[in-house]
Amino acid sequence: MRTIKRLILVTLLLCMTSALAGAGEFVAGKGSFMLNGKPFVVKAAELHYPRIPRPYWDHRIKMCKALGMNTICIYVFWNLHEPREGQFNFEGNADVAEFCRLAQQNGMWVIVRPGPYVCAEWEMGGLPWWLLKKKDIELRHRDPYFMERVKAFETAVAGQLAPLTIANGGPVIMMQVENEYGSYGTDREYVGEIRDCLRGLYPGTTLFQCDWASNFENNGLDDLVWTMNFGTGSDITEQFRRLGQLRPDAPKMCSEFWSGWFDKWGARHETRPAADMVEGIDEMLSRGISFSLYMTHGGTSFGHWAGANSPGYAPDVTSYDYDAPIDESGRATEKYQLLRQTLQKYTLGKLPSVPGPAAPIVAVGKTTLHRVSTLESAAQRTLDSRVPLCFEDMDLGHGVAIYTTTLPEVADSSLLIVDEAHDYVLVYVDDTLVGAIDRVRNGRVIALPPVHRGQQLKLVVEAMGRINFGHAIKDYKGITRSVSIDTEIDGNDVTINLKDWHIALLPDDYAHLASLTYSDNGNSGPGIYKGVLKVNKPGDTFINLERWGKGQLWVNGHALGRFWSIGPQQTLYCPGCWLRKGDNEIMVMDVEGPVQPVAWGQTTPELDKLQLKDNHLHNNPGDRPDLNSATPVATGTLGQSASWQTVSWGQPRQGRYLAIEINGTHGGVDPAIDELRVLGVDGSPLPADRLKPLYADSENDLRGNHTLDKLLDLQESTRWSAIPGTPTPCLVVIDLGADSAMTGVSLLARDGGIASYRIFIY
Repeated sequence: MRTIKRLILVTLLLCMTSALAGAGEFVAGKGSFMLNGKPFVVKAAELHYPRIPRPYWDHRIKMCKALGMNTICIYVFWNLHEPREGQFNFEGNADVAEFCRLAQQNGMWVIVRPGPYVCAEWEMGGLPWWLLKKKDIELRHRDPYFMERVKAFETAVAGQLAPLTIANGGPVIMMQVENEYGSYGTDREYVGEIRDCLRGLYPGTTLFQCDWASNFENNGLDDLVWTMNFGTGSDITEQFRRLGQLRPDAPKMCSEFWSGWFDKWGARHETRPAADMVEGIDEMLSRGISFSLYMTHGGTSFGHWAGANSPGYAPDVTSYDYDAPIDESGRATEKYQLLRQTLQKYTLGKLPSVPGPAAPIVAVGKTTLHRVSTLESAAQRTLDSRVPLCFEDMDLGHGVAIYTTTLPEVADSSLLIVDEAHDYVLVYVDDTLVGAIDRVRNGRVIALPPVHRGQQLKLVVEAMGRINFGHAIKDYKGITRSVSIDTEIDGNDVTINLKDWHIALLPDDYAHLASLTYSDNGNSGPGIYKGVLKVNKPGDTFINLERWGKGQLWVNGHALGRFWSIGPQQTLYCPGCWLRKGDNEIMVMDVEGPVQPVAWGQTTPELDKLQLKDNHLHNNPGDRPDLNSATPVATGTLGQSASWQTVSWGQPRQGRYLAIEINGTHGGVDPAIDELRVLGVDGSPLPADRLKPLYADSENDLRGNHTLDKLLDLQESTRWSAIPGTPTPCLVVIDLGADSAMTGVSLLARDGGIASYRIFIY
């Protein structure tokens, strides 16, 4: 009986595969996509091949198939495929064509999003760091060099994927042009040039572009399919309202329906309710709306591939779990089971059985990493420079640089100013740690003790992920400007610019680290540590590093990613396919040094444990202004609307701080604002990277992470909200960074979290 069932299953799979194997056609028809002449609703699962170990690719695709999806959606990551200019890589975990072939073998169609920019909380949004070696380059514009390299990259990708389009009997049915460009700027000519490039490489393939409902018209091209991006809890009718007015007969698709959200270092783990996600998908399918679930399986940003968000600098954690239906280790969650029940309603026949795990989950006993190499001795190369240089000027993409210079005599205490250090700096005088400068906290200044001429200043600079969102993606690493000392001499303020630097470079390259000399010297400070994990039975595990400081981890040569003791992530996912029975090498590069150099593997991840030295909320009483006698620049009431609303006060008003007092909400909901823009003299928004969250009477980080920074993150799907039950008035304060002239604010408060208000400037 089992043999017969197996033969039937094989036959069905062969039939599905053969249906995809012949030349076909996928187009946007009247009110529906058309697949080989028949209406087709796209039910796509987004997952990213480099975030999944290659041996697990087939398993993850099968999980999506069993969920009820009919399509796989992928980004193509330029910096993964072209790590050095002109050197292309499509092997191992970068074999995108094989990933697409596996999808086809499992009866799945494929949507490809080849960038060149992808965002995805990925290093520099997928753009390669070496572009920044050309200092005057304009990224995501018609810069001649940028476009030359884009076309070379897209041509190389087409060499892999063009044979796999539906017209050639392959699984690829659609390709995306650029990515959410409306969130970056307005440049139809640039978007059009990307379109023309892809059209020439994939003739006859349906091309589309995606954006938010609030900005898709900025760059919408007439000959492309338009799709919307939005997340759990959105008003779906409102999201498609304007598209329906402009193109009433066009098929509708949410090309990114956000199942959860990404995490950043120093903040709570993000979650989104399963019921809300399923309700949105159910509504879309009941109306014949196609979707791609971002993410269906997030996976892991292994190695140095986790990016950082902006405004400000908010580096992403290694885990890309995303609170997705399939968790980081490939297992079904509550969201998976609820969604599968819903998708079964829209599927002819019974869904395939859910595959078992790709590997068992195992615990690994505690081990001490007792062999050490210091950071200085680990340097791959050194150089001397009159002024400090950034990584890109030194041909270093990722890792650590150690900048050393000789100090002058400074008899009194002084301030060391490291201007625009990217991203984390440990400051030493001789071998004594003075403190750290953290870009996440806008750090640039640290107090120096009195120093004598000839003492050594050492700055250990660790680069984290390059910014992946907004105009700040042009993100240089290392010391990007200058280093100086502010002091007082004979009653006069004096600035001493430090020159003549010796710079040691340490790339996060396993082959180099493995070649170093290690010793049992009992060091507990910064360095590269080696040890052995003894594994009785290989399987997936989660390596606990909460006793360490800050750095990266390798197991058997595989880069598992970054760790940072502040959390919220305290474990790194280690796939069982990268382990072996018996001894397994473990290597940790720690720029701070561990409390205790121990590690172990546990059966559950720890994604929500903060170990902050300072409070991550914006509730310092000293930052709350006394407004009792202040005169507001504006008072009034906002309507309950899903759209942006503007409050203007006419004549410009000068000040550094903006305070919004919410005195009432619609329907008694908790005080909340999704997004805020401060308008300057000409009515346009002030630069977003200048604005900083300062104070809130209440922030709800209990579930969903609705802290004050969400009001300024340029993401319309996130929000600041007060803790449930918070009374009004409720005050929030924004720091503009410097005195500024303001004429108004634009506010987005979809759920009516602000009705009556008073606005103050001081």
